Amino acid sequence: MAEFEYRAINKKGQEISGVITASSREAAVTDLRNQENRPLSIKEAKSKGARKAFGKSKVKLKDLVIFTRELSTMISAGVPLPRALETLQNQMEDKYFQSVIAGVNHDVESGSPLAEAMAKYPDTFNDIYVNMVKAGEAGGILDDILKRLATQVEKDASMRKKIRSAMAYPVVILTVTIIAFFGIMLFILPKIGKIFTDLGGPNAKLPSYTRALLSISGFLTHSSIVHAVPIVNKIPIIKSLPNVIFLIGLAVVGLIYFRRYIRTENGRYRWHGFLLRLPVIGNIITKVAIARFSRTFSSLMSSGVSVLDALEVTGKAVGNKVIQKELMKVAEEVKNGQPLGKQLLQAKFFPPIVGQMMTVGEETGKIDQVLVKVADFYEEEVDTIIDGLASIIEPAMIVVLGSIVGIIAASVMGPIASLSKNIGG
Repeated sequence: MAEFEYRAINKKGQEISGVITASSREAAVTDLRNQENRPLSIKEAKSKGARKAFGKSKVKLKDLVIFTRELSTMISAGVPLPRALETLQNQMEDKYFQSVIAGVNHDVESGSPLAEAMAKYPDTFNDIYVNMVKAGEAGGILDDILKRLATQVEKDASMRKKIRSAMAYPVVILTVTIIAFFGIMLFILPKIGKIFTDLGGPNAKLPSYTRALLSISGFLTHSSIVHAVPIVNKIPIIKSLPNVIFLIGLAVVGLIYFRRYIRTENGRYRWHGFLLRLPVIGNIITKVAIARFSRTFSSLMSSGVSVLDALEVTGKAVGNKVIQKELMKVAEEVKNGQPLGKQLLQAKFFPPIVGQMMTVGEETGKIDQVLVKVADFYEEEVDTIIDGLASIIEPAMIVVLGSIVGIIAASVMGPIASLSKNIGG
């Protein structure tokens, strides 16, 4: 089977486009005509990897929420699923999302369940989404499940947005500080150092912090690293480059290898463990993971998904490999007959309140309702922590930036005033 990109005119006279799966181009044309579409153009699609490399392969959460809510509304109103998907495909502005919906619609019209069709697009519909849709189809409550999914996606998007918003100001200030520091070191201090030499001679007495800044500036602007490497030193273009270029290149290479490392299973696990050990960040990550676990597990349980399947899917949703591994250990104990609440009480990264609330939910048969309250509580906790951090970080960054500027100013103006006085005397 292959994928073909197509443009066609539907039975309403509207131009549509998307991706269709078929054994050959001729079979794809036949499938389109069977759907009462008149093909305009059809060609074999690039591989999934190529689409990721050269085109957008992610759908905005806002678009996913709109799609989910409107699909739920149309199903509740009795609109046939293929017609609902076709309508949503035509109204979506995102071309990639249009092609995804077209592919899902084609599979549904070919007789595949909606969840199975969505599972072919994991970049758009994750495991949680697919499993909840599968449970909704099995229980005949797909419209209700889609409403819960939309709420869950909105909550997740809201939390991410709040965290990004809180980090935006510090990142901007830090970036400006680094650029200003290197600008002063590379372009201003070398000229000021020449002024010191002209005024006081090569043996002029300068404060220790001034000498330190001049030494850093001299190291960045000279080529000592290149001269220490015989092979590189023989290349005329490279041997004249300042050390700062090599330091930046080294940092870029290091960042690339670091990103590759944390994409491996072992690297990601170690990185996530390191983040959990950080004083404030670890606390935020833990609370976000618990909120995601509680809301996702609640949604899956209310959809009729089994406890073991819900734990497996939820583990992938928490966003941290260390906590996921802990949940897998909990799942093994539950599989052996142990109560879930008791196991969560013994879990390292889950506060006692989660295990206690789970135990209450197991006893009353209202796990989904209890966990929604836990999720709301921890989402409020995260909001409070982030707001508090934002109010502290902003003045702290201003103090840091002001201190750097003050040190540089004192290092420059103090010696100039002192040398001028000595010359005048």
